[in-house]
Amino acid sequence: MKNNLLSVRVKNAAKKMGKNQALDNVSLFFDESLVHGIIGPNGAGKTTLIRLMINLLKIDRGSVKYYSGGKELDFAFVKEQSAYFPQEQSLYSDLSCIEHLEFFARLYNISSADFMRRSRNLLELTGLLKFSDRKAGNLSGGMYKKLGLVCVLLNRPKILFLDEPTIGVDPLSRRELWDLVYGLSNETTVILSTSYMDEAVKCAKTHILNEGKSIASGNPQELLEQFKVKNFEDIFLKSIA
Repeated sequence: MKNNLLSVRVKNAAKKMGKNQALDNVSLFFDESLVHGIIGPNGAGKTTLIRLMINLLKIDRGSVKYYSGGKELDFAFVKEQSAYFPQEQSLYSDLSCIEHLEFFARLYNISSADFMRRSRNLLELTGLLKFSDRKAGNLSGGMYKKLGLVCVLLNRPKILFLDEPTIGVDPLSRRELWDLVYGLSNETTVILSTSYMDEAVKCAKTHILNEGKSIASGNPQELLEQFKVKNFEDIFLKSIA
């Protein structure tokens, strides 16, 4: 049910990484059951923002709060309902696709019957079923990213964080990953980051960051109209002019 999904509000978030102000007074709202895109070039603060939201980094100032049905949630509960796939390689190269899923099933304490049903469905959905015995180290970039998604989706998260999921993959795999992400929006809130400006229009709601600051947030087509431009590259050019 959509009303069981999670939303998250970031208010006046600030984070300094060494001498760099990675985030500077950022306030954003991520509605439930939407595909959200955090868009910005390298160094914009995208990864820092995601890591603050999932409590991997401690916030210097401001707050991150989660809600379901308008009710604020304790993060201990949110942690059990969320999933995160980092941009860095995080799978085991010597384990096969199915061995990864078996590992995550034990991690999530998923029953054997539920695992069999859920894993087959996800492998079919991603086109990985016939590669279930292939080791992760022998997968293409796109297949590797899809396997990572399958692993974190095994536990049916209510909110999913994907950090640069399409970086380093070919155009066809990018399109397949986006199809997969949009297929998830009925059962999870998706928050992903990307430095590919053309992917901004693929999101239901786009949040633009640059140099640690929030430039704009909203429906991508409405943002283009608001800034009177034809693409998101021009929004960045206007913001730094």
